[in-house]
Amino acid sequence: PIGQIENRETMSSVGQIEKRTQARVVKLFRDTLGYDYLGDWIDREDNRNIEPELLSAFLKTQGHDESLIKKVLYQLEKAAGDTSKSLYDRNRAVYELLRYGVKVKTDVGENTQTVWLIDWKRPLENHFGIAEEVAVTAADPKAHGKRPDVVLYVNGLALGVLELKRSTISVAEGIRQNLDNQKKFFIEHFFSTMQFVMAGNDTEGLRYATIQTPEKYYLTWNEDSDIENPLD
Repeated sequence: PIGQIENRETMSSVGQIEKRTQARVVKLFRDTLGYDYLGDWIDREDNRNIEPELLSAFLKTQGHDESLIKKVLYQLEKAAGDTSKSLYDRNRAVYELLRYGVKVKTDVGENTQTVWLIDWKRPLENHFGIAEEVAVTAADPKAHGKRPDVVLYVNGLALGVLELKRSTISVAEGIRQNLDNQKKFFIEHFFSTMQFVMAGNDTEGLRYATIQTPEKYYLTWNEDSDIENPLD
């Protein structure tokens, strides 16, 4: 029927508008902020909130060997993936490892040493990456997977997620999308490392919060800037 065809065409053009905003935001992160573009991960398999190759590469630059890196990854993945705990508790455990380092022993009887997942003393020595259309498999086999618009990675750890809407659609829609994604049967597991959960458009700018924050408590990002567009 003609109505259905028109509706599909409208949906397609709406998607194109949001895609243009997304492309601009990705370009800003890449060209202005110096993030590495990791790619469009819509068809990439096994997208995760801990990307072992990227984290291992960073830890190698810190002078750690393979056996120690394996122990660090084990502890981090155990904290992030412990489904016996709530999302809040998993996220808190990951935050503590980010903030205070991972305590590991190189061998039995050896002294414990602290391995830093983030170089807090030299921020620019960290690896900043951005990926778009990050397809994540749902926890429940009966549920559809989800695809966050933009995910920000630091040393291979997904620390920020951003849902983008066109200017005529309220940022609230992006916030609700984030909250839906955090439901247990969707991709709750992907949020165990997230520190910033964000939504934005070109008219209202950016809203941000931490995991599981109800919509009404999202904050507006306010910053003096010469950049005219409030989202940028």
